[in-house]
Amino acid sequence: MKVIIDQDKCVASGQCVTAAADVFDQRDEDGIVVLLTDNPPEERAADIHQAAAVCPALAIVVED
Repeated sequence: MKVIIDQDKCVASGQCVTAAADVFDQRDEDGIVVLLTDNPPEERAADIHQAAAVCPALAIVVED
């Protein structure tokens, strides 16, 4: 699995961090998403797909 984020699309809602805090974080200054690992373990797949699904800006792409 590979996770790709588009920081230009991010609206800093923080839904991704709520779904998978060990994969996503937010910059302190503006809340824009930061990817902590672009190749997370497979056991986190459900949470990562959930993060992508709830992102209001569709800024997260998951490639399986």
